Amino acid sequence: MPAASWPAAILAVDGGNSKTDVAVVAESGHVFGALRGPSSSHQVVGVDRGMAVLDRLAREAACQASSPSGSSGGGDQRAVSTASPQGPIARLGVYCLAGADFPSDFRILRNGLQRAEISETSVVFNDGFAGLRAGSSKRWGVAVVMGHGINVAAIAPDGRSLIHAPGDPTSGDYGGGHAIGQRALASAVRARDGRGPRTVLERVVPGYFGMKRPLDLTRAIYEDRIDAERLDELPPVVFDAATRGDEVARGIVDWIANEAVLIARSAVLKLHLSRLEVDVVLSGGVFRTTESVFHERIRTGVKDFAPRAHVAPLTAPPVLGAALLAIDRLDIPDRAAAEQRLRSELTYDRLARPTMAAGGSAA
Repeated sequence: MPAASWPAAILAVDGGNSKTDVAVVAESGHVFGALRGPSSSHQVVGVDRGMAVLDRLAREAACQASSPSGSSGGGDQRAVSTASPQGPIARLGVYCLAGADFPSDFRILRNGLQRAEISETSVVFNDGFAGLRAGSSKRWGVAVVMGHGINVAAIAPDGRSLIHAPGDPTSGDYGGGHAIGQRALASAVRARDGRGPRTVLERVVPGYFGMKRPLDLTRAIYEDRIDAERLDELPPVVFDAATRGDEVARGIVDWIANEAVLIARSAVLKLHLSRLEVDVVLSGGVFRTTESVFHERIRTGVKDFAPRAHVAPLTAPPVLGAALLAIDRLDIPDRAAAEQRLRSELTYDRLARPTMAAGGSAA
């Protein structure tokens, strides 16, 4: 049977501040291609460069449809051409993007996507809604997001929704990997010079970067020998120290858990969800820790204001939620089967497969 031409049905994008995940998907839920690339955030790299990143990743994902490593079998492979597409990748693109916070952001992003012509139709969401849809089958609930920073996205059963436009500590926004890293380094410095209690962070924080003293690290950041954004890499170091009994590290972990509870509480109360069986999805790299005390503190805190809530970390990649949001918008005969297949195929393992460039070599 001859292959149909592009575009495919769905292009799903989860674009964070530090990475971008894309997936090309059929209406049946079959994943033709999926991969992870660098940031496409207009706030981090600029809108033009961000669109170029999205275009490149989408076309690389599409190339997987005709490569052995990109195939997961099944007749759906005939749904796209084996040739690399020259026009739009998909009929519908759902772009769940960090920094899609204010009306001005949505205008910038929609205009950029219109110029880029990556998909025939483009729908933009804040990236928090990808985590919510991936983590809950109800299509409503609350997602607390902690990647680089902190955010919350929520939908009520009647369709009312909100996002918390994230800012910085001057607007009361504390949370995410960068905040953990900053506080860990500050605690290490203060412990070393006598302003704070002694902590294993004095050793393990600079040690992570191959240095001996906290001040060596602060100087390296000051002199631009180490990018300050790399403090985002420190949460696992802090969680490990807390698990091993370090009181300063435990204080940081408790602080960040409290911030997650507070931002969830704000969303639940604003949308009047406290008496409902609301799913509270914990999305983002910070929540991938298995540190049990951290997760229990969040669950207990949420139960104080939403006793019937179900609180759980997201175990699937948020780009799955972007793809499900696309399926929700399409006229599909068996939507439940498509969702089930998509959930089985679009996993972290799928994103980790080596990508294939257009020439057939591993990228």
